[in-house]
Amino acid sequence: MGGLWGATNMSHITDQYESYYFGEACWQCLKMARYAIKEVLLAFKEKYIYNFLVKMIDYIKGELAELQPALCVVEASGVGYALNISLNTYEALRSRQQGGSGPAVAKLFVHEAIVTGGRDDSITLYGFAGREERELYRLLITVSGVGANTARMILSSLSPSELAGVIAQGDERVLKSVKGIGLKTAQRIIVDLKDKVAALGLQPDGGHADAQQAGAPVSETHHEAVAALTMLGFSPAPSAKVVGAILKEQPLLPVEQVVKMALKMIK
Repeated sequence: MGGLWGATNMSHITDQYESYYFGEACWQCLKMARYAIKEVLLAFKEKYIYNFLVKMIDYIKGELAELQPALCVVEASGVGYALNISLNTYEALRSRQQGGSGPAVAKLFVHEAIVTGGRDDSITLYGFAGREERELYRLLITVSGVGANTARMILSSLSPSELAGVIAQGDERVLKSVKGIGLKTAQRIIVDLKDKVAALGLQPDGGHADAQQAGAPVSETHHEAVAALTMLGFSPAPSAKVVGAILKEQPLLPVEQVVKMALKMIK
């Protein structure tokens, strides 16, 4: 009897342990399911907020407080907004700045680049002189292999109408001349964006504007051009060497044209 009772008692204890571990396993599964559901909801919420924020600011209009070839600051309602710009936008702002006697008023169409999900969450603003340039930028960054800086570099090397013409004609050679663009990326840009760019209604243009005009003193032009190239991701030393060579041959080139030429020469 004692042996039978002992076996029955041990079986009961085993059942208790099995029930405990089964219950613990179920509890862990519930916790994991709860965590997964929470992550899905957070992801949905972040995506909703992201889409909302990206489209929240259409343009910023205010006094042009600072202007550099790759960056400008626009003061609106007492707040200074730092916006990354292309050389095309810089040219437009510079002509507006030089054309008036008082402070220049700038209106820039905005694209917001929002990075979330890490310790270094950030919001970066990109400003464009026209809607067409902004739409081209947004199309470019949808292409695999084309990031924010590469897209801005393309729009610093080609005007919106020139870029539309290059894509419409399938001229991969011109796209390859932009720093960071290889053959496959150039072909991908043409294939992915040909119809989308056509839908924008831009008039293609294959020519470049004449750059032979008086600009700032050579030393200032050199400094601004090197600073612009550095902000675009190039090392200062090779940038300074290329800029110096360009200004030696054409000392009266304005800074935006120097940077455009340097983008095609820097290795």
